[in-house]
Amino acid sequence: MQAHLQDKLEPTFLEVLDESWQHEGHPGANGTGFGTHFRVRVASPLFAGQRRVAQHRLVYDALQVFIDAGAHAIAIETL
Repeated sequence: MQAHLQDKLEPTFLEVLDESWQHEGHPGANGTGFGTHFRVRVASPLFAGQRRVAQHRLVYDALQVFIDAGAHAIAIETL
């Protein structure tokens, strides 16, 4: 996920935390070993002049492949 975001968003700051362990037994936790709950903090020049919703859409679009693979929750903070 980190490398994928690096490639798609060319960030000046990027932090990806897998918080799946905090959600064991909750709906959406799939028990496959693939992370399901993530926290992403990112700053990118692509965000310049964009409203927060547009910034988040860029991040979600970049992460669609992970969402399709079972990522259940992604908390995004754009900087």
